[in-house]
Parts: sequence; C-alpha cells; structure tokens
Amino acid sequence: MGIKTNRWDSAEFLETDEDIQLYLAACIEEAGDDPDFIVHALGVIARAKNMSQLARDTGLSREGLYKALSPEGNPTFATVAKIAKALGLQITVQQLYKDPSNNQLHATS
Repeated sequence: MGIKTNRWDSAEFLETDEDIQLYLAACIEEAGDDPDFIVHALGVIARAKNMSQLARDTGLSREGLYKALSPEGNPTFATVAKIAKALGLQITVQQLYKDPSNNQLHATS
C-alpha cells in the first residue's frame, strides 16, 4: 500500500497580514540572488489574498497576473512593485555592512 500525499500550498496558511509579512521576509532571506523566488512568493500571497481583487486593484487582468507570477513569467520591476503595493506591501532597500571578521555582508539593524 502506497502513501497518499497532498500537494503543499503555502497560500492556505497565510491568514493574517502578519503571516504574509513573515512569509515574504523568510522568502526574501531564502531567495538569495534569485528574483524568481520572490516573484513566486508574491504569487502565493496573491492567491491567499484573492487574485480577482488583486487584478482589480492593479488594473491588470487575472490571466496577466497568473502569467506574470508563474514560473515562466518575467514581470517587470514596475509590475512587481504594482502587485506588492496592491497587496499592501512596500518594497524597501536596506544598507548592508561587511563584517570584517568573516568578510560577509549583513543587514544593518
């Protein structure tokens, strides 16, 4: 008898704004230099929040959103910023410093 598994969907567990913020922060940290991972995370958040409402809020079609946030999508930064804003998120930049003891970059606190 085989083991039955279900496909994991992170969107099912993003119930509050705090859940979403923590999820996105973890994805950004995990992504490293992979912007596709962050776009994927925005897609998960979009599904959790309501893709139809997001389409209305961004002025983009539902199909266009699904395409832009899909693994084959290649959204412009303007599209990513528009989606983030419509989701109630803000893209920010933080200064990094180089730790002289190990020569690695770290975010300032």
